[in-house]
Amino acid sequence: MATMRYVLFKRQDHIFFVEMPQSHAYQLSALNLRLHKEIDKLTAADVPNLPYAVAECNDVELHASSVSIVSGLDYINGLERDFAGVQEKSYPLISLLTEIRALQAQLEQWYEEYEEENVN
Repeated sequence: MATMRYVLFKRQDHIFFVEMPQSHAYQLSALNLRLHKEIDKLTAADVPNLPYAVAECNDVELHASSVSIVSGLDYINGLERDFAGVQEKSYPLISLLTEIRALQAQLEQWYEEYEEENVN
């Protein structure tokens, strides 16, 4: 069984967890920090409203229905869609998209290998 790690995100008053393979959780947190560092440089009107990664933990037991756990691949796919839709003209958005897509490809491969292991 794969070891998962959870990244806690906060957007205004809403919190949620993103479930990641333990080997990739830090990458998601680091990507979030990098995106926040660069997002203010974007001049487009349709810049995504990014949540902040505020913590990582090994286990989660939810006690409130307002808090959810999102699959890491679902989260990164949504992030890629959001940033791919930005119509940026002044800042080279391609570097941010490259980082997002790199983690996306790693997660796709991880989930593929995980499913193969569990089928056999």
